[in-house]
Formats: sequence, structure tokens, C-alpha cells
Amino acid sequence: EFTVQSPDGEAIQGWMMRPAGISAGRKYPLVLEIHGGPHSAYGYGFFHEFQMLCGDGCGVLFTNPPGSSGYGQAFEAATRQDWGGRDFRALMAAVDEACELDWVDPARLGVTGGSFGGYMTNWIIGQTTRFSAAVAARSTCNRYSQFGTSDSGYYHGDFEFKGNPWDEPDFYLERSPITYVNRIRTPLLLV
Repeated sequence: EFTVQSPDGEAIQGWMMRPAGISAGRKYPLVLEIHGGPHSAYGYGFFHEFQMLCGDGCGVLFTNPPGSSGYGQAFEAATRQDWGGRDFRALMAAVDEACELDWVDPARLGVTGGSFGGYMTNWIIGQTTRFSAAVAARSTCNRYSQFGTSDSGYYHGDFEFKGNPWDEPDFYLERSPITYVNRIRTPLLLV
């Protein structure tokens, strides 16, 4: 467990899992795992995919960035109308911190997540080229079209975003990873 200061001043709780059979002096890939929600949280629990990645020789980094539950209402509401903002900056601060560890190879970073974690995976690779591979599960790429084509998108206009997409089309597209697809250089698997 560790805490990192985000660029926006929040203390971000996170955890690092080392690869199984880690050897001193050797560098290993690291995978950033991002939870769904965004109003969910990681903690002390068993996640089979984390164990599989560690068993396969990768480290795993997971955090509770702004928007996560369990740290008070203000922290949970911090991503309101700001998906891809404070959450993104906090996740990158945690990656920066992890890359300072002597066993982490900053040239072999991966990013993955499901639902909101999938959205953030898509967002991240449209904003930076520092990751070597990405896997987005149950994700959204276009927040405008997601509004009317899912079981949860319709309520984002009242809380998560600035109203309905037809009233705020520019905002929805600005916060849609598809808008930045021309920047993506990271190999991406959509599941």
C-alpha cells in the first residue's frame, strides 16, 4: 500500500503487487488496473486477473483516484463534469511514483480496466503514448452515443456531465475518447 499526492492536491491511496518470483536487479513490466464506476473502489480483496498478471511476470498497480467511493462525498464527486481530468492526473501521478521503483521497467507499461476503467483506458491512450499496450473491457469510446444506448448512460446527464448530449454536444465529444483516436499509438484490445 502507498499514498501519492495528485497534481490537484489529493492524497491518492494505491497498491502495488510485485511479479511472482521477482529477482533483485531485474526490471519487470507494470500494468495499471483501473476500477469501474467511477464510484467504486479497490481495497484489500482478491482479483483473479491481478494474480494472473503477477504470475505471468508483471507487476500490478491499482489505485482509488478521485471519483472513488469510501473517501467522502467531495472526493467521490470530484469527477463530476470532469471525466478524464482529475482522475487522469491522479492515475498518472501513481504511475510516475511506481516507475521510481527499482524493479519497474517504465518502457513496458500496460493499462487496463472495465466499464469506467475501460473508458479511462481509452482516454489515457488518447492523451499519452507512455503505455506499450492497453486492454479496455466493457468500455465506452463515445459519451454522446453512450447516453442513449446503455442501461446507465441516461443518468449521466443529470450528475456526471453537463446536461443532455443534445444540449451540450461539444462537452460530450470533448470527454469522449473517440475524439482523440488520431493520437493513439498504443496497441489496444477492446473486449
